[in-house]
Amino acid sequence: MEKIKVGIIGTGNISGIYFQNGKRFESMEVVACADLDVERAKAKAEEHGLRGCSVEELLADPEIQMIINLTIPQAHASVMLQALEAGKHVFVEKPFTVTREEGLQVLELAKRKGLLVGSAPDTFLGGGIQTCVKLVEDGWIGTPIGATAFMVCGGHESWHPAPEFYYHKGGGPMFDMGPYYLTALIALLGPISRVTGSARMSFPERTITSQPKFGEKVKVEVPTHVAGIMDFVSGPIATILTSFDVKGNSLLPRIELYGSEGTLIVPDPNGFGGPISIWRAGSKEWSEIPLTHGKAANARGVGAADMARAIQTGRKHRANGEMAYHVLEAMHGFHDASEQGAHYVMKSTCERPAPLPLGLADFGLDR
Repeated sequence: MEKIKVGIIGTGNISGIYFQNGKRFESMEVVACADLDVERAKAKAEEHGLRGCSVEELLADPEIQMIINLTIPQAHASVMLQALEAGKHVFVEKPFTVTREEGLQVLELAKRKGLLVGSAPDTFLGGGIQTCVKLVEDGWIGTPIGATAFMVCGGHESWHPAPEFYYHKGGGPMFDMGPYYLTALIALLGPISRVTGSARMSFPERTITSQPKFGEKVKVEVPTHVAGIMDFVSGPIATILTSFDVKGNSLLPRIELYGSEGTLIVPDPNGFGGPISIWRAGSKEWSEIPLTHGKAANARGVGAADMARAIQTGRKHRANGEMAYHVLEAMHGFHDASEQGAHYVMKSTCERPAPLPLGLADFGLDR
């Protein structure tokens, strides 16, 4: 099948891995990139052997069928809507959009235009989470009962070159890192029926300690410590904690999954591989489980490549817009529940994404 021609919009910190991996997937080919700063786009293009141009030029190019949107969260919706209006399929970095209203607008326009939309994170397609999906499906822990998920750190101002957006609307630990954990849990347990939670902004101002903005102050606009509870349609109850306010380190596991016949330690959902351990009923110790799938390498972009395959074949793509919107709604639901002192009942749903088959290479895809 002829490769889907792709253009990248947004050439910031995350773009490097997309340029690198865009050459490795058989379903798509990155041919151009654009940015509000056209000179930066041209510099990135020269570095990776592509064509650099303005956003308007990229969207007007009839050769390009699909856009990968790597702009900051506040620009996700506007860029996606522009791309859809231009007749392009769109895959966007997480979060899907900043507001639920924007997310619904994107889904409705895509449906009206007959185009596909998808969203990171796609790490759930890595060997780590996919192995866990198979273990759950094969009954290794019996009937799932519950789960815990933890992502705590001191914030991104210590390492990111331009960390301001992490503390503005659309940022915060839930909107930045929550998508990895919620998407992994949906891949394992299916959609969420309701959520509740508590959230706080611990520090109204942050000081950047990374270069080149060392010493600059950032006004915080969003909660930076969020604890949530989720009821899943299939029955399990899960807890999640995301925080940018933990100044020391933590020994908390990333994700644990509890079942009627055992407990599964799921690897970091921000990676593609990772160690997996299980303690089955009757055991006296943890057992490490080897990966049943490939994709232990950093295959970021595999969700976009899977969407390109869906364009080619007509099958459903896994990191799809409906699941991304469901995650977005749940994240807002935690904040709403905290403000209102009540459960938030989910209005959207999604399908649990189809597991990847065994035997695929790190950058291989099924048809």
